[in-house]
Amino acid sequence: MSKSIGLSCVAALTALAITAAPAAAGGFDLFPDTIALPNGFRPEGIAIGRGATIFAGSIGTGAVFAANLITGEGSILVPPQPGRASIGLSFDPRSDIIYVAGGPTGQGYAYSARTGETIAVFQLTTGAAFINDQIITDDAVYFTNSLLPEIYKVPLSRRAQPQAGAVKTITLGGDFVQLAGTNNNGIVATPGGKFLIAVNTAAAALYRIDPGTGDSKLIDLGGASVTNGDGLMLRGDDLFVVQNRSNQIEVFDLNRTFDKAELKQVFTNDRLDVPTTIDSFLGTIYVVNARFSTPPTADTTYTIEKVRRSDAVGDQ
Repeated sequence: MSKSIGLSCVAALTALAITAAPAAAGGFDLFPDTIALPNGFRPEGIAIGRGATIFAGSIGTGAVFAANLITGEGSILVPPQPGRASIGLSFDPRSDIIYVAGGPTGQGYAYSARTGETIAVFQLTTGAAFINDQIITDDAVYFTNSLLPEIYKVPLSRRAQPQAGAVKTITLGGDFVQLAGTNNNGIVATPGGKFLIAVNTAAAALYRIDPGTGDSKLIDLGGASVTNGDGLMLRGDDLFVVQNRSNQIEVFDLNRTFDKAELKQVFTNDRLDVPTTIDSFLGTIYVVNARFSTPPTADTTYTIEKVRRSDAVGDQ
């Protein structure tokens, strides 16, 4: 997941960081490496909001937690929502809305990033569903379904407000192959929203998707694999792929037509424990530890972790 379409004003954020750490020689290195989530939270998605705020969603309760990247402190923004789940998250700075994928509910949600109130509920499908992630473009929010070869489009108004009654189902064709297990997972959009790029976890593949037609083209990875691919992040030509149970992140260099990608780096650190989604704050990368290999209990600990590209395990 995760994956907001933009950050707040760089100058304002920089000023905030300097105020919080005026003697910082290492700048953002003084921010905590680890942000604790509530025990038993069961996170999956994260998204960077305004200022130095990061949001995380709870698979089990549908709650959303908000934390400060500078202090590491946080609290529940969206309280537990009966019958809901929070999987992938995205933040739209134009409207201060957090969009949430609802997993097995077949739904998506829009919450106020200021108050946590529900703004809209989208019934994306009544069929087989694990609504896993979403991406915001200039005029729409697109959600993935890991169990069907479909994505869902929620149009946005000129004021970036969701049009809940105008959900459109886009059937995937072309090269796309639906397999058993978790298929379309993380998703990003190319500049201007011309194409969407999704990772198919079961196929260990990346697809370039035409959002108008659903036509999908397998992206040539030059022999590389995206095994255990989960959350995606696109920064310039660099596509970051979180490999959850591999406990690492791959970085691919995309070509101009987004149909070829070259693996340029793999990085990790010893604090990763089945990371699922990714976002960045002024170039600093954060992932969330979903800890899927650890049986969840009310006392199980969960964290958001800061990672550095210098923690490379292989430069290509």
